[in-house]
Amino acid sequence: MAWLLLGTAGLLEVGWAIGLKYTEGFTRPLPTVLTVGALGTAALGIVLFGELASVGRLVSLGLIVAGIVGLKLAS
Repeated sequence: MAWLLLGTAGLLEVGWAIGLKYTEGFTRPLPTVLTVGALGTAALGIVLFGELASVGRLVSLGLIVAGIVGLKLAS
């Protein structure tokens, strides 16, 4: 079961990365909502389901956001 979840997570991450291209600089609403929704899902998991909100998880989410902002500013 753990391997199935890991494989699914890997496929979703690939889909998320591809989805960033289709946002066209976060100007297209639907792809932007779907792509940014992945971050929201992680944050909601912490808030709604009481998942561990360790420093490592929060820093990782922050790095994802910083990377997106950095890519936007660089283009």
